Amino acid sequence: VQLQASGGGLVQAGGSLRLSCAASGRSFSTYGKGWFRQAPGKEREFVAAINWSGGSTNYADSVKGRFTISRDNAKNTVYLQMNSLKPEDTAVYYCAADRNRYGTTPTGYEYWGQGTLVTVSS
Repeated sequence: VQLQASGGGLVQAGGSLRLSCAASGRSFSTYGKGWFRQAPGKEREFVAAINWSGGSTNYADSVKGRFTISRDNAKNTVYLQMNSLKPEDTAVYYCAADRNRYGTTPTGYEYWGQGTLVTVSS
């Protein structure tokens, strides 16, 4: 079972990136999905989460209005569209899957991807 995050890179402030997290080894269509990020020297923090159907989402205040989480269960993939990026968005972004919920804390997320680095230059 594997979650593979991709789409990170270097972008200027104000730019956009789209992260993808593809799952393999099993279907996660009934799992909640989340994106977290960790900047150097900081704790991992919540970014966005989505329930199993895609009908309900949750965002950190710092990204609300700029980021959009979505999912395609047929492709076993979750996305994070990031617009109006800021230097403070620079971090390694991780996707995760939770069998029972789509929470805002890392606790409960059973499966984690390896992370993809997003660097936003000023």
